[in-house]
Amino acid sequence: MALLKFKKTENQTVSIKDFNDLMHGFSMEIMPRTAEKIDNFADILPKNTLIYIAHIDGTSIEDMVKTAVRLGNEGFKVMPHFPARIIDDKSTLKEWIDRYSSEAGVKQALLLAGGVYTPKGKFESSMQLLETGLFDKFGFTDLNVAGHPEGNKDIDIDNTTKNVDMALEWKQKFSERTDANMGVTTQFTFDSRPIFAWANRIHASGITLPINVGVAGPAKLQTLIKFAIACGVGPSLKVLQKRALDLSKLLLPYEPTEILNELTSGKAKNPNANISSIHFFPLGGIKTNAEWISNNLTKNIKFA
Repeated sequence: MALLKFKKTENQTVSIKDFNDLMHGFSMEIMPRTAEKIDNFADILPKNTLIYIAHIDGTSIEDMVKTAVRLGNEGFKVMPHFPARIIDDKSTLKEWIDRYSSEAGVKQALLLAGGVYTPKGKFESSMQLLETGLFDKFGFTDLNVAGHPEGNKDIDIDNTTKNVDMALEWKQKFSERTDANMGVTTQFTFDSRPIFAWANRIHASGITLPINVGVAGPAKLQTLIKFAIACGVGPSLKVLQKRALDLSKLLLPYEPTEILNELTSGKAKNPNANISSIHFFPLGGIKTNAEWISNNLTKNIKFA
């Protein structure tokens, strides 16, 4: 079994225990079309792993619910996306929530604006979805929202973080005045420094929601650069660009070893960052990502 090789410096010691603590409760993001390539998720991931189902524009609610039902039957916790800008109206939102709840037993969701610039209906932000009260009405107990450590140019076109900061402050207050168990899930990144700078900054402003850090799973370097540009990854893209200039690494698949090493050591030095766990984006394939996790976790994870 290939285990993570932790770097040790004079002022930094990264232990396997600290790594396992960070990885405890990890989650993974899939899509209905990528899920179809997996015969049985219980063969590759520990039971009860939290799996997010990304709702890409053009994917039908039927395919989303079908995937949620399947994952639940295979023994997994499910968190579907609710992208505000592709939801037509409140009745559509109610239908989606009702179907996830009644057909798949889902009680948690990731609320986000979505990757569509122009809203298709009446919603344009996750705050508007929360304000409907429908998630509470249908007994959704865990609600995650998106975090943007490197900013979001679709929301702050002036390259500041003013709007995303205000939105996160609103969501913090929403969690305080309701019974919702809320957390923040970030876009994937390749450098821990923007993560900790952002996490410490928002904590100083009163935001204490637990943070699930988005990390890209193993993949070809060219694949990651393509996704990073498409998803608006900011300064940390330079990590990949630097790697691309190193001929000794150019043809080797990227693995998240280095950033997880940084997050493990940085968590101890930045307790106010409120880093909770890791959320994997399997950009190089679900099986590839799952195998990497099982090879690098030293805990006894049980499969079916």
